[in-house]
Amino acid sequence: MKDWVKAIVILPFNVTVIIPCLILYFSKYKISMPYPWQLISGLTLLFIGLYLAVWAMSLFHKIGKGTLAPWAATKHLVVEGPYKIVRNPMILGVLAILTAESLILNAINIFYWAILFFLINCIYFKVFEERQLERKFGKEYLEYKNKVPMWFPKIKF
Repeated sequence: MKDWVKAIVILPFNVTVIIPCLILYFSKYKISMPYPWQLISGLTLLFIGLYLAVWAMSLFHKIGKGTLAPWAATKHLVVEGPYKIVRNPMILGVLAILTAESLILNAINIFYWAILFFLINCIYFKVFEERQLERKFGKEYLEYKNKVPMWFPKIKF
């Protein structure tokens, strides 16, 4: 199996499909209709999240010549597209998908999973990934890190 397919199946697919299904199963989830605002907000977030995640992953493949997975990491630093605005757009896309699922399914436990997933990534990026990127890309990554925020775009008025 190609590295990028394996990376997608193991990482975002597990996070957005398998784990939420397990959460629903073990929490004895009962289907309940969401409010119209939840459905509209959820579908909007779902499309935004899917678009952002797919765009970010495709840039890893096309420009970075690698995948989102640490075992098949990019060979080139990706600073194009959404990576010009935030350093972790793929994770933001995944968080949007998880939030969408919690809204559409009216399942607070999936929202709790989204919060936990965000916290895990905050720790992982600070403790491991940023250090690896600094070693691998050196000054290029340090300049990028100083210019581009980790999660929230800089808004200029």
